[in-house]
Parts: sequence; C-alpha cells; structure tokens
Amino acid sequence: MRIIGITGGVASGKSTVARLLEKLGAGVLDADRAGHEALRLPQVEAAARRRWGEKIFGPDGRIDRSSLARIVFAPGPEGRKERLFLEQLTHPEIARLFRLQADVLEKMGVKVVVLDAPLLLEAGWKDLCDKIVFVEAPWEARLSRALARGWDKEDFDARDGAQESLQHKRECADVIIDNSGSPERTQAQVERFWASLLR
Repeated sequence: MRIIGITGGVASGKSTVARLLEKLGAGVLDADRAGHEALRLPQVEAAARRRWGEKIFGPDGRIDRSSLARIVFAPGPEGRKERLFLEQLTHPEIARLFRLQADVLEKMGVKVVVLDAPLLLEAGWKDLCDKIVFVEAPWEARLSRALARGWDKEDFDARDGAQESLQHKRECADVIIDNSGSPERTQAQVERFWASLLR
C-alpha cells in the first residue's frame, strides 16, 4: 500500500484534494478526525486537565477545541510552549490511530492511502509517506476560505504562523497541485497525479 501525504498552507485546499483522490479510489487517513479522537482518550483528557484545568472542558465534560485553541495558538513563546505540550501529548496517539486506520484499509484491499494532515512535516509523519503533495493557493484565497469557515483574521494568522513555512513544505514535496484556479483545473491536476500513481 502506498501512502500519499498532503501538505500546504492553512485553507489551501488539502481536504479538497484528499476528497478528489478518495473519489478516484484512495483511502483517506484524516488527521483532524484522528485529532478529535485523540482528544477524547481518557489519558489525554487527564493530562490536559492537569495542565490547563477545567476551563478547556465544555458542558459535555469533553475538551472544547476552541477553548484549547485560544491557549495553544496564543501569540508569542507562551503559545508555542503550550502548543508543544499538546503536540507531545496527542501526536503519538494520532500516529497510532493512523496505523490502525491504515491496517483496516489495507485489509480491504485499498492500494493508495492519502494522509490529510496539516502538521504532516512538523509531526514527522512525512516519514510514513511514499510521496508528498503540496497544495498551493495564494494568501488572499486562503484567507477568504478561512473567513468563510467562520474564522477571523487573527485565527488564520495564528494557525498559519504555527506551521512550517510554505517554502519548506514546497521543497519537501514531490508533486505540486495548484489550487488557485477553478475546481475543474484542480481536479484535472489530481487526475493526472492519480494516473501517474497507477502507472
């Protein structure tokens, strides 16, 4: 089974590219979903409670991701320190969930799996991948998409600033998908990439 890692800037269209590959027959390992699952693990909840107290827990007794995001994406060294703690807490669990998902997909006969993970490089998950795809989109388009998701510019800047530079992500990629044009143009590039995988 081949694993394709997808990286790019915040709101560049990584999930769009992953969905297009899924329609063509790839399995998808979704880092956001695995991240949600990791935050619900009893040992992660207990460690988060010790670190940040009850203020990050919602009425349902689960970690409230927006409350947690305000802490770990806070500007300056304090935010970086808290984000590092969270990553050390959750990344090993997310990687374990990826392996479980990949095993299930492999048993189902899936030949290509897409790893859709915003922190693919930062978490060291690129080592799991046979190829890396960089999804490119201009800053203005990415900001516009983030605002449409209900973020404000400060959220966008904080999350964008917390990731590896776009230049570094681009340099680590084997393939670049330009997602600045029409959906049809993006789809055509994805289909060409898919065909190259099957050759």
